Amino acid sequence: MKQILVTGGAGYIGSHTAVELINAGYEVVIVDNLSNSGIESLDGIEKITGIRPAFEQFDLVEKDKLEDFFTRYKNIVAIIHFAASKAVGESVEIPLVYYRNNLVSLINLLECQLKFGISNIVFSSSCTVYGQPDQLPVTENTPRKDAESPYGNTKRVNEDILKDTIAANPAIKGIALRYFNPVGAHPSALIGELPLGVPANLVPFITQTAAGLRSELKVFGNDYDTVDGSAVRDYINVVDLAKAHVVAVERLLDNKNKSGYEIFNLGTGNGVSVLEAVQAFEKASGVKLNYKIVGRRAGDIEKIWADTTFANEELGWKAKTGLEETMLSAWLWEKRVRGME
Repeated sequence: MKQILVTGGAGYIGSHTAVELINAGYEVVIVDNLSNSGIESLDGIEKITGIRPAFEQFDLVEKDKLEDFFTRYKNIVAIIHFAASKAVGESVEIPLVYYRNNLVSLINLLECQLKFGISNIVFSSSCTVYGQPDQLPVTENTPRKDAESPYGNTKRVNEDILKDTIAANPAIKGIALRYFNPVGAHPSALIGELPLGVPANLVPFITQTAAGLRSELKVFGNDYDTVDGSAVRDYINVVDLAKAHVVAVERLLDNKNKSGYEIFNLGTGNGVSVLEAVQAFEKASGVKLNYKIVGRRAGDIEKIWADTTFANEELGWKAKTGLEETMLSAWLWEKRVRGME
């Protein structure tokens, strides 16, 4: 059975991807430092699939530990690299932490790929590399802009590191998947988004507010040039997103990528405002949210959504889950975690 290393696999997107990989017949090995995730996600993966993935806890910045890992796991055929610090606002406050964590981890992984002969890597990138685009929707050929946050800049720089490394070393092939805004939870409600501390993303803040953990939801800005003044994003169901990673891995293993390095946008193709997302949650859950309009947040852009044509046609993948169904899955997960079923 082919082994896939999933870095950050105990986290939100990583755990959902682990489930889809196992369902597709792969053996999953997870490395995670648990800095923003919990070991409980492994229990959820096991309950859903019947298989508990191998797990190693350490930080990818510690290269000696990473090299030791690869000397013990000799059957890895591909890496999916999620592990990173990921909060836009926090990255503005502590940029050096983000540059160290996010850049050094990828450099260490690529050096180990070369040393241990592992050809394939799928990189977790982000639509933040587009900044505030001049034209919408964005395609993979939309020019990247200076990032609005250190977090976004680490994604941009990491794409360059990956592209340049592959250009210099044809033995490595890579795919960068530029996510838009992953939301929701597995339909089983056994895994989902459970950030440690105050959530940095919209949907867990919505569900925590609905559950009574937060007194109110802050909507950052109502003076943007959008349908209702709130910022617009492309919200993609996390299971749909996870399935795209399986397709990307198989594309690499089957030698179907048309160049050493490829990029795909992963979104729905629909722009949804924050207030529209709030309304979708209220409709799906039947819970009225207490929200307050506050000032804009540092590092945020006004609006972005994807043109997914290339991913749809080239990968044969498409996001299928609607926003209300996705919001309901997030709510069912939140209720289960809080013992509110």
